[in-house]
Amino acid sequence: MSKTHVYDMIVVGGGPAGYTTALYAVRAGLDTLVLEKLSAGGQMALTQEIDNYPGFEDGVNGFDLAEKMQRQAERFGANTVYAEVERLDLSAAPKELTTSEGIFRARVVVLATGANPRELGLADEAALVGRGVAYCAACDGMFYKGKTVAVVGGGNSAAEDALLLSRVAKKVILIHRRDTLRATKVYHDPLMRAQNVEFRWNSAVDGLLHGDKLTGVRLRDVRTGETTELSCDGLFVSIGRKPATELVKGQLALDDGGYILADETTKTSLPGVFAVGDVRTKPLRQVVTAVADGAVAVQMAEEYLAGGD
Repeated sequence: MSKTHVYDMIVVGGGPAGYTTALYAVRAGLDTLVLEKLSAGGQMALTQEIDNYPGFEDGVNGFDLAEKMQRQAERFGANTVYAEVERLDLSAAPKELTTSEGIFRARVVVLATGANPRELGLADEAALVGRGVAYCAACDGMFYKGKTVAVVGGGNSAAEDALLLSRVAKKVILIHRRDTLRATKVYHDPLMRAQNVEFRWNSAVDGLLHGDKLTGVRLRDVRTGETTELSCDGLFVSIGRKPATELVKGQLALDDGGYILADETTKTSLPGVFAVGDVRTKPLRQVVTAVADGAVAVQMAEEYLAGGD
């Protein structure tokens, strides 16, 4: 395409939300480009096996599913450029995206930049992902059926993860640096009643114990500094997520957590700009909700392009 070409739609991010958006857009006759900085799939591509995505009775590898989504969208005419987006001008007409591969323009922009789990920042943490360290109980909890797992955190996400894991794991150990949960009260009683949930208060994970796989964690008492070792088969890090919204700060309305304010219509605070998947405000962040957003965004984009708001 020439440097002056204007796409009907540019999708920023090639995860499940992004490529579903692209699939629906090209099938609706929209000239569509996907900008992805690394490879298809986003966080999904890092998941070894996904068992809760419909249609795969034996589960599916996240990377394989990502490639299938990309090929499907491209079969119908979606284009992909591997580039890092450096700046967005979402108020321009057409909207302008400055990237490592040049400037691209579009009438509609769909943001599918996702959100990344907050990490503990410990040595070997990244190397142990999928080998005992996990960030999504709904995604990976079943791999620890009948085993002992630890959950780090004290907010709603940690409480939800601990309750979910208590239904499949032999034992769940909830580790929190305070002496009470920050999670809303609705989670407290179920956690206290669960016979296989125990608490390690005033504790922080100070190190990971492992061979080829995680075998336990080193805990530090935040009051005394004393360290102890705790054996476990899995560690679920539930200390929040970081939405990838740096590029849109000051242009779009964000919520207190930094997520793009966009409801089930996926419309943002700027006309012609939509947000899909984990980057937008929503109650549940899963692959299945991300792909649903993509379908909705295209419906809304068509209305916008036809002269709606």
